[in-house]
Amino acid sequence: MSVPEPSPDPAAGPATEPATEPGPAPDAPRRLPRAVGVALSVAGLLAVTAASAAVTVAVGRPDHPGRAVAAAPSGAVTSAAASPSASPSPSPTPVRTPSPTPSPTVAPRPASTLKGSVSGGKHSGDLRYFLLPVPDDADPYGSPDGAMMSTDDIQAGYGKDVDIAEVLDSWDFKDAATRTYRTRDGKTEVRVDLKRFKRTDRAQGFADHSSYDREPFDIDGVPNAKGYVFKPEQQAYTGELIGIGVVGDVVYEVTVDVQGDPDRALLADAMKRARDRLANG
Repeated sequence: MSVPEPSPDPAAGPATEPATEPGPAPDAPRRLPRAVGVALSVAGLLAVTAASAAVTVAVGRPDHPGRAVAAAPSGAVTSAAASPSASPSPSPTPVRTPSPTPSPTVAPRPASTLKGSVSGGKHSGDLRYFLLPVPDDADPYGSPDGAMMSTDDIQAGYGKDVDIAEVLDSWDFKDAATRTYRTRDGKTEVRVDLKRFKRTDRAQGFADHSSYDREPFDIDGVPNAKGYVFKPEQQAYTGELIGIGVVGDVVYEVTVDVQGDPDRALLADAMKRARDRLANG
């Protein structure tokens, strides 16, 4: 098993191409989507009670599938890289189930005081400013402004075998923000995660190496993005759509949870709005 080539000094020229995308592996561990165990107070969206989506994580391992956001472009050694053996060891299982979620904020939302600007693909100011705005017919969980994410927060979404902080550092990661909201009819829940990098090429490389163990599809009207669909085993369970895109130095990921088979148009709408916010501020 080869170690990814170190990336050159940014001052010496463009970064080298990231490592090759991981290939499929048998018997990948399964996971529940983020909505598992979260009972919504508004009837209509039922929490999943059985595994409906399989997502695996790989860190610089070309013989394993999964969420290759963990594929570092440099020679950084991560804890998920195991020594070669006669049979491949399983990829670490992400633990992307949420912590106990507070009720959505129903009171009138005060005007945000966050500030940010974008120029030439570079986003400055508070990253939360660029989160997908909450629609008028929806309510956010927690603070209406969203929340910044520490590397520990991000690490919580991965197994202990993955040192995501080290991986993010290798991609010149700066900071991250997140916000989740639910429509008032209780039928749709949307989560947006933003990750900002020091260089636009690093953001693009990180996104290029981000994937789930489903066949990706193009998202209508959203260039430079890819989507994944996870259909539930039963219509009473929750289906999930995930989109990953890039605008300048920010990678944005949108997750849409709905009851039954998810409509790709829901993801396309959210991704378009998320991209517009990042592109225009």
